Amino acid sequence: MKKFAITAGLALAVTLSASAMAHQGNHGYVTNSSGAITQTLAGCLRNSSWSDADSAACDGTAAPAAMAVDAAKKFAIFFDFDNATVGNVAQIADYINGLSDAATVSLVGHADPIGNTAYNMALSQRRAVNVANALTQAGVRPAAISVNYEGESAPVAQCSGTGAALISCLRADRRVDVQITGKS
Repeated sequence: MKKFAITAGLALAVTLSASAMAHQGNHGYVTNSSGAITQTLAGCLRNSSWSDADSAACDGTAAPAAMAVDAAKKFAIFFDFDNATVGNVAQIADYINGLSDAATVSLVGHADPIGNTAYNMALSQRRAVNVANALTQAGVRPAAISVNYEGESAPVAQCSGTGAALISCLRADRRVDVQITGKS
């Protein structure tokens, strides 16, 4: 009796999985042998491969529009020694302006440890403000931009030496970090 129950259960599972297989044109629904979608009072019977894109096959409605997806991206803009001149920010502005929903842009200016702390704090501020101005000129909404600066307090480079070699090595510390959030 036990073997019969197992055999019957297996046969039922194979039959159900075969009937639940998708018809090529209705792959998200359970179909009958002629390929028609099986319907109940509750609507069309979906199979495990059903997605929103399949809804039109059952009720004639179009698939829902794509929803906005959270987007976050980081950029870094680097500067020459003792300089706050901003280069081309077109790629960053294009990314921000391409977001479909309100983007926020957080700018944080940095400086290398060469020089005194107060000077480096002011330099990192000038760098961040200059990037904000460049982004605004490239079409980014000023209200979306926040500016902060940390001077030499958040180094990323680990350098030794002196002179031009040290200045070159510390380039990674002379930057503005750009953090963008929004919906694409």
